[in-house]
Amino acid sequence: MDATPNLALPFILAAQAQKHVTHNESLLRLDALVQLTVLDRTGTAPPSAPADGQRHIVPVGATGAWIARDHAVAAWQDGAWMFYPPQTGWRAWVDGEAIAVVFDGAAWQPLLASAAASTTLARAPHGGTTVTAIAEEELALAGATVDSTITIPDRALVLAVSTRTTEAITGAASYDCGIPGDTAKYGGLLGTAAGSTNSGVTGPTAFYAPTTIRLTANGGTFTGGKVRIAIHHMLFGVPTN
Repeated sequence: MDATPNLALPFILAAQAQKHVTHNESLLRLDALVQLTVLDRTGTAPPSAPADGQRHIVPVGATGAWIARDHAVAAWQDGAWMFYPPQTGWRAWVDGEAIAVVFDGAAWQPLLASAAASTTLARAPHGGTTVTAIAEEELALAGATVDSTITIPDRALVLAVSTRTTEAITGAASYDCGIPGDTAKYGGLLGTAAGSTNSGVTGPTAFYAPTTIRLTANGGTFTGGKVRIAIHHMLFGVPTN
């Protein structure tokens, strides 16, 4: 074994010449990947004058020196691009978007697609809790309906599901926001223009199984566009002892 299993840091081998080369390679790899912050994840062309240590996530379809490096972390080190293929679970901060992303094995996804921001309102002496939470996800639209990957949690009390059209929707005249079986529960005939919003407030609704949010096209099918959804809910933790 001549490298570590996770970050592929090369080992200095017994009786190896030029030991400093191997040592420095490991330091460069650590410098690129530890506390990972990248400038962006959408630019397909490498910057013409990158600063030393500058990092990017290479998008699909990149050009120039980034060709065929889809999803890799590209770091400008010692006057050249170094590429680090991500492993499932790697996280990065995207400075240009001010969001955290995680690699799910196939693509870099916003971290809030799989985690909710939450605040504990009350905690009893034996561990019972009342928590307010918001889970967000941006959905790319295609077809007649699109379901979220985030879900309303089991035993949650939902107060609202809000939406923002982050990229103009094409192919549909409007859309509905709801759940399977009640597709306009949180808003009907919603706007397709970028910047359109809706606060889908309802009476508190209890859910007894994980439930997806469904966006449904009206007057056609989705051929493009993006909508960010937010599930506003409460959770109730049972006593721990």
